[in-house]
Amino acid sequence: MSRPSSLRSEPAGPDSRPPAQVAPLTQYVLKLVSRCDLACDHCYVYEHPDQSWRRQPRMMSPATVRAAAERIAEHAAAHRLDVVRVVLHGGEPLLAGAARLDATAATLRRVIGPVARLDLRMQSNGVLLTPTICDVLVAHDVKVGISLDGDRAANDRHRRHANGASSHHQVLRALSLLRSPAYRTSYAGILCTVDLANDPIRVYEALLAEEPPHIDFLLPHANWDSPPGRPDGHPTPYADWLLAVHERWLADGRPVPIRLLESLLASASGHGSRSEAVGLGPADLVVVETDGSFEQVDTLKSAFDGAAATGLDVFRHRVDDAAAHPGIAVRQTGLAGLCDACRACPVVGHCGGGLYTHRYRARNGFDNPSVYCPDLLKLVRVVTAAPVADGPAQPTDSLSPRVLDDLASGPGTAGSAAQLAAVHLALVRALLVTLSERAAGDPVAADGWRLLVHLDDAHPDAVGAVLTHPFVRRWVRRCRDGAAELSYLACVAAAAAVRARVRVDLPVPVRDGLVSLPTLGALAVGFERGVVRLGTDDGDIRLADRRITADPGHDGDPAREDGSDGWLPVRSVRPGGDRLLLEDTDPHRDCFDLPVQPRLSGAAALGWTRQLDQAVRRIDTEATDYAAGIRTLLRAVVPLRAEPTGRFRSAAAGVAFGAVAVTPVPDDATLAVLLVHEVQHLKLSAVLDVCDLFDRADTRTLRVPWRDDPRPVEGVLHGVYAHLAVADVWRRRPGPAAEGHFRRYRAWTEGALDALLGLDALTAAGERFVRGMRATVDGWE
Repeated sequence: MSRPSSLRSEPAGPDSRPPAQVAPLTQYVLKLVSRCDLACDHCYVYEHPDQSWRRQPRMMSPATVRAAAERIAEHAAAHRLDVVRVVLHGGEPLLAGAARLDATAATLRRVIGPVARLDLRMQSNGVLLTPTICDVLVAHDVKVGISLDGDRAANDRHRRHANGASSHHQVLRALSLLRSPAYRTSYAGILCTVDLANDPIRVYEALLAEEPPHIDFLLPHANWDSPPGRPDGHPTPYADWLLAVHERWLADGRPVPIRLLESLLASASGHGSRSEAVGLGPADLVVVETDGSFEQVDTLKSAFDGAAATGLDVFRHRVDDAAAHPGIAVRQTGLAGLCDACRACPVVGHCGGGLYTHRYRARNGFDNPSVYCPDLLKLVRVVTAAPVADGPAQPTDSLSPRVLDDLASGPGTAGSAAQLAAVHLALVRALLVTLSERAAGDPVAADGWRLLVHLDDAHPDAVGAVLTHPFVRRWVRRCRDGAAELSYLACVAAAAAVRARVRVDLPVPVRDGLVSLPTLGALAVGFERGVVRLGTDDGDIRLADRRITADPGHDGDPAREDGSDGWLPVRSVRPGGDRLLLEDTDPHRDCFDLPVQPRLSGAAALGWTRQLDQAVRRIDTEATDYAAGIRTLLRAVVPLRAEPTGRFRSAAAGVAFGAVAVTPVPDDATLAVLLVHEVQHLKLSAVLDVCDLFDRADTRTLRVPWRDDPRPVEGVLHGVYAHLAVADVWRRRPGPAAEGHFRRYRAWTEGALDALLGLDALTAAGERFVRGMRATVDGWE
């Protein structure tokens, strides 16, 4: 974003024109309530130099809410913003009560919604959260972040009631509510303030136990006049605390996004930061106090009295006026807004000078490095040095023993499956970064890369949904090896734009007469190869005079034949959970060493989706332990051509993680067994992406009863892990036929496990994993 041509030190009058150039603001903090029901001794609002809260109305009036909403909508329309984020804050916003929250959210959506997509959020201590309030939050799609500093001992160091009573039990009750299926969609994550007195691993484990979608660690607010405590003069205790978390987080397979660490990793791979605490991205945020005053970021209250004030308000001034305020505008200028020492620092692109608040010194204001500079320097160097690659060059044993032990049981838990999915997504992101330099020199791919980077900052969920599609990984691997076209990157970006419901216009490649959009479908055009301009607008696709609705959340009618508009949507099924795609359009799906079917007719697609739905539901009831892995990891099923012999075949490929290919089968019972079998292969492929289980230089082979040809160690590992699950499924089915299948697969599994253990080709992690499988089999009745 461009820097304003001039920075005015005086507020604009009510009739003044907005400045000619301002960087638009996309994030707003509405101080709905100016009081709090806790007395946290580290709070920047109540316990630091600025005490302006005492002069504020206790609650924002409906008229002020409406005026703020109108100013935000006015600004979004003038700058053609696709999305704005509004955070309800305090004090404690839950003090407003369910009725006031309902009215506030309704006003914001009614006024802002017609102009831009409203990302509505709340930050709360959770003490007053109730089912009634949760109903309001879900009704208005409000995402809620909860403040929690760890277990009871850690949380009670600071987050107590005024009488000294603990708030921990009440916060856990709130988190339990948000984890429940009825309210899970409103659970945004946990915010935790670092305290050196708390053990970092115990804090991490306590937060992880609450199953948050995200975790954010904040450094205590300090500055050069009030520096943070450093025990025994240790120069980097805060970095060391966070690095202990970082090491454990990596060992666990990055089970949950940690915003600070993810932001540093993103900066290392050429993406923008998602945290104002690090990175050079603009901090495009303004606060609206309960009386309607525009203020700078509220953490400035920890610097000095009046530090956040602007002299502007929503009744007399536009958001453009606030955007032009020197204290807000300077935070949108990137490197130019930093002090000389920061601009000369080799890691400035990662840390960005640290949090603006932490740079304050009375004698020269904010023209300083962060008071946490030594900690940030160490944190950046360690975190950004951790490589992420694709293939056997991964660090050995980077999955924790707990995860390997869990997976060795056969099904594994949902948590372990989620960690494998996170590993896959991280690998795809890393692979994409390796293409960025080449993309800059390709006119089609360059537009796609720029759009994808932008969407990854503004709409990370939409980008994540596309990058987890199995065949995006296959394309990027082939592209890296020179076997696929780089221009397809524009199709990946366009699919993410449709999901984000943003308006874009970009060139995309046509191959075999189709524009393919991963996860969505393909659009037929009138020529075989070339480039066309594709537009997206509020989830629709525009191509020349055609406008097509491609709603990624709609399952549609599988029986629908492809129409005259040329749109070939991906069919899908939703067996009581997330969508499972029936993939017969993706150009990169042909990767299973078996012939895939072409586009299915409507009747054939209906038959497939019905059988898939029944098979997954059968797994839910007959093989319950395996259902979590199926639902977490299986993204797409690819129909294969029927075998001329009538044999049923299935396949999985690590290069297309998340996909299973299957020939037509007679019933859902057969399909259920095949799905369980192939998802086991997916699990083991993901483990092998990041963990060496055997000596890859060992070329010896083993004879196995299920194949005529001798198999390498990796093939035996895959076979035994899949057959263990198949034996387990048959073990749970009634009848003599099922018992016969169980005995055969159990015998195969036992023999292969013993052969692996006797070959001396396994690493320590591999031996632990195989012995875990052996213990699982031995434990069956």
